[in-house]
Amino acid sequence: MPVARAEVSAPGRPGPGAGKRPARSGAGARSGAGARSGAAAAVVTAVAPPLIAAALLLGGWQAATTAGLVPPELLPAPTRVAAAGFAERDALLRHLLPTLAATLTGFTLSVAVAFAVATLLDFSRVLRRAILPLLVVSQTLPLIALAPLVVLWFGFGLLPKILLVAFVTFFPMVVGLLRGFAAAEPEAEHLLRSMGASRWQVFRLLRLPAGIPSFFSALRISITYAVVGTIFAEYAGAVSGLGVYMQSAKHVFRTDLVLAAVALSSALTLALFGLVALIERLAIPWLRVEQGGAR
Repeated sequence: MPVARAEVSAPGRPGPGAGKRPARSGAGARSGAGARSGAAAAVVTAVAPPLIAAALLLGGWQAATTAGLVPPELLPAPTRVAAAGFAERDALLRHLLPTLAATLTGFTLSVAVAFAVATLLDFSRVLRRAILPLLVVSQTLPLIALAPLVVLWFGFGLLPKILLVAFVTFFPMVVGLLRGFAAAEPEAEHLLRSMGASRWQVFRLLRLPAGIPSFFSALRISITYAVVGTIFAEYAGAVSGLGVYMQSAKHVFRTDLVLAAVALSSALTLALFGLVALIERLAIPWLRVEQGGAR
């Protein structure tokens, strides 16, 4: 009867199988590759349609101006706008910085005040019924008429731009926070109440976390208004900024420079929007997991 040989290693010497890393299972490798390919496909699906639409729009614009369908003085070709913007890049950057500073300062002020007001309104139904209608009425004021008044009252410095940015971004954040606070589960609130939790503890443990997703949604909307509010204030009266640059270029009939400044302000808005989206992904990663599971 054959006897199986036992492979025994001497003390201090590795055995035949020692030092070898366990082979990764084929299923695990395939699942990892599938996850990476799925993420890449999701990125392509999200990015490709707007890029294709933008390319078609710019291509049609370029073709129309090249064919002479539109006078170049009224609508210069995209290539001409890009060349003019590159030639004036130093001046554009010099005017971009004050616009960015006013936008970020006003937006930060608006976030702080909106959070404080929304928290106060959530704690008091009487205040909510009294103040919320006034906030709604404030949104009916035309910005194009309000901007000159703010400049007239507060001068040509940074303050009127900050105030206008705070004004146009304040309301969406207050409403977003209030809707988020109200989305807290009533059963969980009743449970906390039954355990003796105070109103502040219920807010801190339940209503505040429930309001964070809606708050970030409102932030994404508000940041797009912030740049517009800054440029409106600069149009009404300022020393420097993209709005001032647009107005100066318009006075000398440089449509290409006006469009270059518009493109730069759009790029600034997209960059700030992306920054808010990135902060949201870092601040509430569980929301992305839940949304992925729902899909």
